[in-house]
Amino acid sequence: MTPRSVGAIIIAALLLVGCNPDSGNTNMPPPFALTRDAMGVFCGMNLTEHPGPKGQIITAGRIDPFWFSSVRDTVAFTLMPDQPRDIRAIYVSDMSRATSWEDPGATNWIDARKAFFVIESRKQGGMGAAEAVPFGNRAAADGFAADNGGRVVTLAEIPGAYVLGSDTAGGSVEHDRGDVRLN
Repeated sequence: MTPRSVGAIIIAALLLVGCNPDSGNTNMPPPFALTRDAMGVFCGMNLTEHPGPKGQIITAGRIDPFWFSSVRDTVAFTLMPDQPRDIRAIYVSDMSRATSWEDPGATNWIDARKAFFVIESRKQGGMGAAEAVPFGNRAAADGFAADNGGRVVTLAEIPGAYVLGSDTAGGSVEHDRGDVRLN
């Protein structure tokens, strides 16, 4: 092998690693603890004053996270074209580790891409709208759905109409989060 071919192989390997969507996730920042200072991006209200699961999105362009009074709003943020695309992490309350619906917890966050969500249930989110209720394991999500109605989906399977539409939206509208880059 010539030095030039060795160099080409190294460059090709580095490019392949850079194209791997999971390669940068090893440096995913940890979640922030929910405090009384956390204010919802869309509602401008204190998150601790609302029941139900919460969300936070950490971007490369901000020191502190974007906070959301509901998981539905968290997911909607990722679909809106006018919102930041330099997302480094999306965390949601793990309701399988929550004390109660009224106290979803301050530190029991889960990576939204690993969570199981119950949508179309009878439970309403922090702002009184339909919610996507996250769980860290499938069994807990199935149990919640059995008790409260709804169906279990992954983050990628949450219909865009459910988070962007009316409170009763349940249509199956495909959405693409390809422009949201997780560093």
